[in-house]
Amino acid sequence: MTMTRRDLAKIGLGLGAAAALGRNAFAQGPAFFRIGTGGTAGTYYPIGGLIANAVSNPPQLVLTAQASNGSVANVNSIASGALESGFSQADVAYWAYTGTGLFEGKGKIEDLRLLANLYPESIHLVAAKAANIKSVADLKGKRVSLDEPGSGTLVDSRIILSGWGLKETDVKADFLKPNQAAERMRDGGLDAFFFVGGYPTSAITELAATGGGVEIVPLSGAEADAIRKQYSFFAADEIPAGTYKDVGAVKTLAVGAQWITSAKVPEAVVYNVVKGLWSDKTRGALDAGHAKGKLIRKESALAGAGIPVHPGAERFYKEAGLLKS
Repeated sequence: MTMTRRDLAKIGLGLGAAAALGRNAFAQGPAFFRIGTGGTAGTYYPIGGLIANAVSNPPQLVLTAQASNGSVANVNSIASGALESGFSQADVAYWAYTGTGLFEGKGKIEDLRLLANLYPESIHLVAAKAANIKSVADLKGKRVSLDEPGSGTLVDSRIILSGWGLKETDVKADFLKPNQAAERMRDGGLDAFFFVGGYPTSAITELAATGGGVEIVPLSGAEADAIRKQYSFFAADEIPAGTYKDVGAVKTLAVGAQWITSAKVPEAVVYNVVKGLWSDKTRGALDAGHAKGKLIRKESALAGAGIPVHPGAERFYKEAGLLKS
């Protein structure tokens, strides 16, 4: 069979179209988007799971929530490319981006970008009832867990101690995850522990119900005011009465929980992720799935943004009228 030049041209065009189609199919293949959360007993982990399940739209977009050591670990994993995104306290994200505070002398992580501000994270200072701790000052000489290395809670617990005139060496410091700290307190081996996260958190809820009772120590007054003045990312907060069994309303401090990513993540992927976050499907999942889910509102998505907004997220917020074009 002989082929004319026109036949060969047609075949060439067909092969070219097939190759282009293959390239487009590859370009439009699954986008995997991991979310670094926190320990399984905290608030980041369940919130991350709710968001991942609701926003995932396989096969185009697949989100997974992964347990981690919290804010600092998530920031470092995003910087190294081990994670596409993660949850972080607003203070930790700001320090990492500016190379200050906890990241002093370690260089700036200038690729950090904001997807959304989520909800306020309350600082819990949990004390065993039997320990008779009514103020941060009463922690002197006590057995206190400041949370694990790499967590934002550890950073903030040191700030709180300092605000009340205490050094880390003034307490018998331990460095445990919240669930491990709760178990240690239940067994009588710990007097108090710090936890920064949305209330209620399962570790404290279970401890209050089964561990002989707890106190949530207030973080208020002149010392708290001075801390807020020095560190603008802290806000006054209150844990409502009845959040934990037999615990009344407690005034405390809070920082924003933020969902952050890297500037290296493609704009189209981030746009679809953020659009999915603020969809009716995700709204229903957050409202039904966790007490803190109700506080995750589009209207406050850019509140307390201490780092730049990712261009993909920016595009969505402009369309939604939350950012000026």
